Amino acid sequence: MKAMDVDAIKAFVLAADLRSFTRAGEVLGTTQSAVSLKLRRLEEQLGRRLLERTPRQVRLSSDGQAFLEVARELVSTHDRAAAAFDSEQRRLAIGISHELVGSELSALLRRMREHDPNLLVEMHVAGSRALLQAHEQGELDAVLVLRPEDRRKQGRAAFKESFGWFAATGWERRVGQPLPLATQGASCRLRAAAVRALDRAGVEWCEVFVGKGAAILGAAAAGGLAVAALARRAAPPGTVDVGKRLSLPPIPAQDVMLYSAVNDRRSREALRVLTLAFQ
Repeated sequence: MKAMDVDAIKAFVLAADLRSFTRAGEVLGTTQSAVSLKLRRLEEQLGRRLLERTPRQVRLSSDGQAFLEVARELVSTHDRAAAAFDSEQRRLAIGISHELVGSELSALLRRMREHDPNLLVEMHVAGSRALLQAHEQGELDAVLVLRPEDRRKQGRAAFKESFGWFAATGWERRVGQPLPLATQGASCRLRAAAVRALDRAGVEWCEVFVGKGAAILGAAAAGGLAVAALARRAAPPGTVDVGKRLSLPPIPAQDVMLYSAVNDRRSREALRVLTLAFQ
């Protein structure tokens, strides 16, 4: 067998993670058709179908699932080798709202590390208000937060975040009792949107758990204590969206804004990889 094309393997890993040829192409700085061609040639070389393609999604085949971790290791080893004589280390301090990250944080961190091994990434997870203040004071190079009420702040919409009502698998609401909620407290914009939707729909509710961060609220939901309004991506294993089953009103999607002061190519590329990973 001829030596495998590392660029094709990298395209495979990105397409598998992002579930999209288009997004993989954006990360690689190429087109969807170029990614598709690379993957088709890789599959022909391996004699295996790695990805199942449908009009709506890209998903791993059983052979692709078996190949994915080996492919990750190969790409990571290649990137480390390519950077072996690049002694320049750069620091990039990024803040991410704790409303946006849950159990998938480790995968996000791994993707940032593998993208540029010599880029020292400092990740800060906190409330949106604190992150914006740190960015304005020059302590953080970039932040990803839900769009603040002050729309005069200079940033760009990176993507839209969708939310759902999550509870433990098999959780049942007690008849005649208010809907028990896990929230981040009165200052949280997601909480405000969620309870406003409940009030408009005439759904009685009460707070039974207050904590900071999607991971903490997810734990309360997974433990069967309450229902939590969470970003769909951040919902932990063992929870399901009960909104439809309980006839709960939809929570409006919100813009996630990127505020950045970086100008160098490496930092901009790292931020692009990060925002694409969220989509």
